[in-house]
Parts: sequence; structure tokens; C-alpha cells
Amino acid sequence: MATYLDTILAAHRAAAGRDERDLHGLIERAQALPPTRGFAVALRGSDRLAVISEIKRRSPSKGDLFPDLDPAELARTYERGGASCLSVLTDREFFGGSVDDLRAARGACGLPVLRKDFTVDPRDVADARLMGADAVLLIVAALDDAELKHLHQLATHLGLDALVEVHDEHELDRAAAAGATLIGVNQRDLTTFTVDRDLAAKLRPAMPEGAVTVAESGVRHRQDAEALRTAGYDAVLVGESLVTSADPAAAVEDLRI
Repeated sequence: MATYLDTILAAHRAAAGRDERDLHGLIERAQALPPTRGFAVALRGSDRLAVISEIKRRSPSKGDLFPDLDPAELARTYERGGASCLSVLTDREFFGGSVDDLRAARGACGLPVLRKDFTVDPRDVADARLMGADAVLLIVAALDDAELKHLHQLATHLGLDALVEVHDEHELDRAAAAGATLIGVNQRDLTTFTVDRDLAAKLRPAMPEGAVTVAESGVRHRQDAEALRTAGYDAVLVGESLVTSADPAAAVEDLRI
């Protein structure tokens, strides 16, 4: 039986296969853009735990979270609460997001923005830069070693930071081999969507020296953030608990340990 990840990746790879746009032309346009805001740098800019606040309308496992959110308003709210960066879902079919959400959010604040999507093709990387993102997500479980290295190199070439996401120690080794310096541990299993809230702490000692480290998923409240800060993480990426909060700005501030 196909998993969530299998289904999502099949859809994205099929779309990439139909994309006949000239990659060289996209890269040339991306290279001509002004510098990005510096996603990784922003996560090291404080002596407190950095918070990457997510703009997310729905999820495949939970359904609608905040389908009618205003991305610009939410971005300003997160910034007011002390978020270091934003993460914006641009996948429409499975998460209800869009490129317009990213553009609106980035235009409304001064924070660096991650394009949160399933990157499977060089055009996806170029598109991230062209839509205004400052960073792109590379999921190790979704890519083979050659793809991971190539997409990471292209992101760097275009001035994007690449958040390389892992789920176990083998994937962490693959991320390091690809040259990743910004690494996220997603505590959500993308095949079942279950969360292991101890996973990030378990993997932290194996992180490459000097890497900017991010814990993703399962961060619900201050105690979770404290545990991840104690484990040595630079940042947490938080979506559901912030999007559904009655006071997102206060919720962000509460996580900044």
C-alpha cells in the first residue's frame, strides 16, 4: 500500500516530468535576482532558541488547520512574536498552499522564508529562488544521493540556503556526504505521519560539527522547546501548534528559550 510520502512524491515527480520549461533560462533569471535574506544566518543570530514559524493551511494527516488564513497577517504576527524565519507551504494538492502564500508572507515582513515543498527537480530549486524564497527544503528520503548532491549544489549556486531534512542516522550520514550545513530532523515519520518526540535528541550527537541544527515536528509547547534546546538545537520549526493557536505571537515568544 502506498504511503503518504509515496503518493505525494509520485504526484510531484509526475509534474516535474511534464515540465518542459528551459532550465538554463530559469537559472539565468534566478542568478540575476538580488541577494536573499540569509535563512541559516538568521537562525544563529540569537542566544535564544530560534523559531521557524510555519504558514500551513492543512495537512494530509490532520486535514484543515486554518484554511482561510491570511499569509501576510500571519507573517507579521509571527515576526511580532520574535520568529527568526518563516516556513511557507507551497504544495497545493496535499497542503492547500501556494506560491502566492509565500510571496504574500515574505512581502509582509522582513524575515527570511523557506519554501516548504517536495523538491524533486532542478526546476523546483530555480522556482524557489524566482518566487522569492530564501531557502529550499531537500528531504533526504525523497532523493537519491546524486539528486541530493546536485540539488544542494544548485541551491547554493543560486544563493539559497538548503534545509536538508533527515529522519534517521543513515539519512543524516547521507546529508553530511552531500555537504549539508543546515540540517533538520523531522520527528514525523513521512510514511505513517506518526511523531517520535525523542528522535531529534537521539540524533543530535551525530550531527556534523558546525552545522546549523533544526528540530521539526512535535513541538507543542515550552517544555518541548526546552528539551530540544538542552539537546543542543539551534532552532525549531513549528507549524500546527502555532497555526491553530489563539495567540500565535505569544505562542512563538513562549518557544524562544
